Amino acid sequence: MRIVDALLNEMDMEAQATARVLERVPQEHLAWRPHPKSFSLGQLALHVATIPGMVAQMIALESMEPPKFVQAEAATAAELVPALKASLAKAREALGGFDDEGMGGMWRLTSGGRELMAMPRGAAARTIMLNHWYHHRGQLLVYLRMHGVPLPSVYGPTADENPFAAN
Repeated sequence: MRIVDALLNEMDMEAQATARVLERVPQEHLAWRPHPKSFSLGQLALHVATIPGMVAQMIALESMEPPKFVQAEAATAAELVPALKASLAKAREALGGFDDEGMGGMWRLTSGGRELMAMPRGAAARTIMLNHWYHHRGQLLVYLRMHGVPLPSVYGPTADENPFAAN
């Protein structure tokens, strides 16, 4: 199996859990934030929805400068799952054509000609696309819990949902 196929297969499997989380984001709390320095719920949810495509497009490049990142806030909760689906399609398009040699090629983040980070493209996909995605999805679950939203199963039972229990 190609490296990129393994990464994209994992992305697709994780997308199912991510969609379940995004489906539970309450419209009435999109502007809420737990702290003034934190993303709002709507910003964090939209970030979670768009990470795969945004990051895949960046690591498909050989090098780049740090982006001027300003996180938009979701206008509606209904836009989150469609944004996730569009993001997944962008990720597949950006990375799907890479063979193992291409995934082993170096990706660099530079600033004014100074190298800030360098790693094989496959490692960037693992670390910056997937692990980063999981990290923020976990944050989003905490935001939802703080609003009393029943949490979906991600890797197993939650206090609210047990996919292993007999019906």
